[in-house]
Amino acid sequence: MLEPAYQADVVVVGAGVAGLAAAHRLTSAGVTTTVLEAAHGVGGRMATEKVDGFRLDRIGQLLSTAYPELRLTPALDGLALLPFAPGVLLHSEGRRHRAGAPAGAGGARGALHAVRALASAPRSVPAPRRLVPVPKAPRSQVPVPRSRPGAPLGSAVDQARLTAALTRLAGTPVERLLARPELPAAQALAVRGLPARTIDGFLRPLLAALLCDPDLTASSRCADLALHAFAGGRLCVPEGGAEALPELLARTLPPGTVRTGVRVTSVATNAVTTAEHGVVRCRAVLVATDARAAAELLPGLRVPEFLPVTVVHHTTDDPPATGAALLLDADRGGPVAHTAVVSHVDPSRAPAGRALVSSTVLGPPPSDADTAVRIHLSRLYGTSTARWETLAVHHAAEAVPAMRPPHDLRRPVRLLAGLYVCGDHRDTSTVQGALHSGHRASAAILADLGVNRSMHTADPVPSAHAA
Repeated sequence: MLEPAYQADVVVVGAGVAGLAAAHRLTSAGVTTTVLEAAHGVGGRMATEKVDGFRLDRIGQLLSTAYPELRLTPALDGLALLPFAPGVLLHSEGRRHRAGAPAGAGGARGALHAVRALASAPRSVPAPRRLVPVPKAPRSQVPVPRSRPGAPLGSAVDQARLTAALTRLAGTPVERLLARPELPAAQALAVRGLPARTIDGFLRPLLAALLCDPDLTASSRCADLALHAFAGGRLCVPEGGAEALPELLARTLPPGTVRTGVRVTSVATNAVTTAEHGVVRCRAVLVATDARAAAELLPGLRVPEFLPVTVVHHTTDDPPATGAALLLDADRGGPVAHTAVVSHVDPSRAPAGRALVSSTVLGPPPSDADTAVRIHLSRLYGTSTARWETLAVHHAAEAVPAMRPPHDLRRPVRLLAGLYVCGDHRDTSTVQGALHSGHRASAAILADLGVNRSMHTADPVPSAHAA
């Protein structure tokens, strides 16, 4: 139990990924740190429910192996990232089409050569494999969509233009992306020069999945960062469920650092007051809760709008033959934005002999979500879902903060000396944004405490993705 007289250099309020990442950097710099969490577990929205041997994520956020903070955050070098098959599958007009991320391709000429070379090659869905991190594919193995009549990406020339654009984007410095004029993402796509078919058939459904924003109202800079990560890495999930990331961070902190079941009622620059254990005195306080809880502790802090997300989990003993692919609906013919046989990506998420199909609905859910999702999945996978068993329907009305323009990708984390704030509402509404905000906050705290931090300098810019 936490004693009322317990002293620490820094008290972190909230054991989500931002607060835990900050605690790692603080403790590694020799700063005594206590993390107080009101819930009885860590991770916040990165929670995984266990049901009859299944591991069900409550919010199906997608990660990318290109996220810098997954490499820079202490302790995450032990995180197992399991990638989806390269690129995505697009469902359009009753057919599925492969669309890949051309990391490492040699510009427009190489992209066009790759499209022509693969036009007669057999399609295959790669088996799931474990890698941390994912190495760049050789140029000859860059996945590129096949050209076929009616494909959502258009003609072979259109696909080559898209491949070249993604290749250039993967190699563009982040600072140049952030210097572009800011527009709503949907409006920015319309003026980028790509064919309307490519935008509607590929970029819209992809960005909707990455940003959890079906209407693409997010800042075009956030969209560019999401595409930058997609083009430069692989979409992936943590082995064992989303909770694996925060639990790894918590488990590798010094023993006794994280205290769960402790509700903080007020904060100051040199103390926090808890409902259970009175006042805990310290030299600095970092509020690392979600945006709404942070505003309750820090009056005047802006509360953003939020985007709702619903995740529906089904199981079957006869899974669709899509392998480890992420499947998007290019036609937007139902409530499902993206779906996957997640147990093909991460076998630990389902018991032997069963498959786990996880599907994400963006925006307000339909009145009978499970029925509407089943009907849509039957079309997307081309199979009956009547015998699929529903394991859970998780709806989060405030799943991720909206990032509508103008969106400050680096909102201040230092409110005044001794009082700081971090979370995905301070950067981008992604795991990368949450980790990066914790990185920035810990750097500010160490600077104010006068701690030499030459080995822990914060990355100057964020990189985005969602879920």
